[in-house]
Amino acid sequence: MTSILKGPVGFTGLSFLLFFIGADALAHGVDKNTEQFLLSNQGVAIPAFLYIGAKHMVTGYDHLLFLIGVIFFLFRTKDVLIYVSLFTLGHSLTLFFGVLEHITVNPFLIDAIIGLSIVYKGFDNLGGFHRLLGFQPNTKTAVMIFGLFHGFGLATKLQKFNLPQLDLWKNLLAFNVGVELGQFIALLFILIALNFWRRNKSFYSFSTITNTLLMTGGLILFGYQMTGYLTNG
Repeated sequence: MTSILKGPVGFTGLSFLLFFIGADALAHGVDKNTEQFLLSNQGVAIPAFLYIGAKHMVTGYDHLLFLIGVIFFLFRTKDVLIYVSLFTLGHSLTLFFGVLEHITVNPFLIDAIIGLSIVYKGFDNLGGFHRLLGFQPNTKTAVMIFGLFHGFGLATKLQKFNLPQLDLWKNLLAFNVGVELGQFIALLFILIALNFWRRNKSFYSFSTITNTLLMTGGLILFGYQMTGYLTNG
């Protein structure tokens, strides 16, 4: 029983708690206080956008589930930094230029793709591509590409608020920095949990279950967003 609690129930259960609690308030959703601020703000507000960016990442269950999948089997700090940096680069590019250049995409479809990114990483961790296709797709390229979609996910939401264009890039830059700070904080706790779990034999025993649960969470998110697209599109 103790080994199970240290395994998927203790670690993955926490991730899925984030997934199911407050589905409308987490991920790319915007809470009421943040919405009021974004609608009323008329100038440069660096501290506020830093905070909003950090909060978005810390409470964004879709980002967290994807990042858990990305770093699940990464044991070296160097590898973690490389993969997270690729995700950050993709996420920042589309977030920044998506808003500045008014690139619009359907938010339901983007969030559905984000759900599929979680499915992809869980399937990848299970060795599914090698078994199914006979080869392994380039994981680094995939992480960066999905990072682009994750950035577009939030860019579509920010564009709803018609943010003032004057010095908008400064607020967006602050938001991006906040996102990375939030990502660092979230990853720190995730890595600590993973490192403790890796010392226990249950890590490998339950790795299949854990990644299957990641895929399930991604499929639920995909289905939820596609339902929204079909009923609101």
